[in-house]
Amino acid sequence: MSTQKSSDRPSKITTQTVVDMKAKGEKISMLTAYDFTMAQIIDQAGIEIILVGDSASNVMAGHETTVPMTLDHMIYHTSCVVRGVDRALVIADLPFMSYQVTTKEALISAGRMMKEAGAHAIKMEGGKPIAGTVKKIVEAGIPVMGHLGLTPQSIYKFGTYKVRATEEQEADDLIRDAKLLEEAGCFSIVLEKIPAELAARVTEELSIPTIGIGAGGGCDGQVLVIHDMLGLNKEFNPRFLRRYADLNSVMTDAVQNYIKDVKSKDFPNEEEQYGG
Repeated sequence: MSTQKSSDRPSKITTQTVVDMKAKGEKISMLTAYDFTMAQIIDQAGIEIILVGDSASNVMAGHETTVPMTLDHMIYHTSCVVRGVDRALVIADLPFMSYQVTTKEALISAGRMMKEAGAHAIKMEGGKPIAGTVKKIVEAGIPVMGHLGLTPQSIYKFGTYKVRATEEQEADDLIRDAKLLEEAGCFSIVLEKIPAELAARVTEELSIPTIGIGAGGGCDGQVLVIHDMLGLNKEFNPRFLRRYADLNSVMTDAVQNYIKDVKSKDFPNEEEQYGG
């Protein structure tokens, strides 16, 4: 049986695809998704990368931080997303304490994410302390995306969501960590909430692509949380967020109109019900 794809079907995005995009100077688009329906919509719209972020802790579960997410939670959300995707590269966050204790535990967590959830790659937060673990995971055949700058899993260590690496020492450490992650085998690195000039410098010095969130236009790509950019979440208003829709208002109006129609007995009408 032939395994050749139809000529009119879009090419599958792989980790090599995004590395090649950097080399060609083509910007990379990335959004989060946590369920089948949302993943299907943004995949069909043409997004290159879908991140199943542990931000599901905030926007799906209502937690204040990403810390409560478990590996089982992330496997569930990732498997839902994977079933809705034909083209995009699906990357899943390894959640807090699923990879920091031992390299063996990290390998098991990453393996479960690939085997049980069907992820195409995993993402891990941190620099030098996890570089050795990243190397082992990559050697096992699992692609890894790094994450530097503001790392939400460490929020209790930082104590604030302010911009990171504004001081020279932290900036130097971040550059060092980025190079260590590249050497360890990461195919890409997210840079979150750091000065634009620093992000541009890191991007220039790495051969792998950087994906920015609150890190300026000098990165090779950009990522936003889907609930934020669609205007579902009105309370979150960081400087870096651009809202492309106001779905909170659209959905509120729709629900209120539904309630009105039910109360007035306008719904269902004759055409919306079955005869005997």
